[in-house]
Amino acid sequence: MTSAPEPVAKEPGSVEPAAEPIHDERPEVGLGPWEGMWPQEEHYDPELLAEGDRRNVLDKYRYWKMDAIIAELDTRRHEFHIAIENWQHDMNIGTVVRTANAFLAKEVHIIGRRRWNRRGAMVTDRYQHVRHHATVEEFTAWAHAEGLAIIGIDIFPDSQQLETYELPRKCVLVFGQEGPGLSAEVHAAAEATLSIEQFGSTRSINAASAAGIAMHAWIRRHVFNQRVR
Repeated sequence: MTSAPEPVAKEPGSVEPAAEPIHDERPEVGLGPWEGMWPQEEHYDPELLAEGDRRNVLDKYRYWKMDAIIAELDTRRHEFHIAIENWQHDMNIGTVVRTANAFLAKEVHIIGRRRWNRRGAMVTDRYQHVRHHATVEEFTAWAHAEGLAIIGIDIFPDSQQLETYELPRKCVLVFGQEGPGLSAEVHAAAEATLSIEQFGSTRSINAASAAGIAMHAWIRRHVFNQRVR
């Protein structure tokens, strides 16, 4: 067993060298001011052309007016909707909205409290249509009038597996709050309730994570499967 090396004595008055500063090498997001002659199309924003566009948008939307981006997205939104219950000011809603924007959901529906925490949305709520319903009854009446199947996502004794269920093209996927899950009213109104197969020790996963998985399941069935055919 070798002994530890003897500590090296310092010269009197010596100074430890300063640690090297840590530099953040992450590239700046977006683009700076437009170089050269400005484009003349209506969808370009003069302020963004002059000052640069640092928004969290795809490059093809750089320098576009926000209304122009929304209008373009509206031409190709998918036929599924997302709904989440908000009786206790659920912190997951912002993340759900952000994911709904990524998967181009038709609309996001907030059931219960009108106010919700937008921090997790990372400004994507500006581009995603969000509708409020004060009660479950109001929400279900709207869904039936639109011809949408109400599909709950939660763990109940009668839940079917999301992985094998034939998700309808026109539907609204409904998520409960973190903790209590779907309300009894939504469970009763749902055409089906689906659970996500899990393999670890926890009983459930985060509501925002579940929403992302369910949205991707719809995309795989109705977008990717259509491409293969």
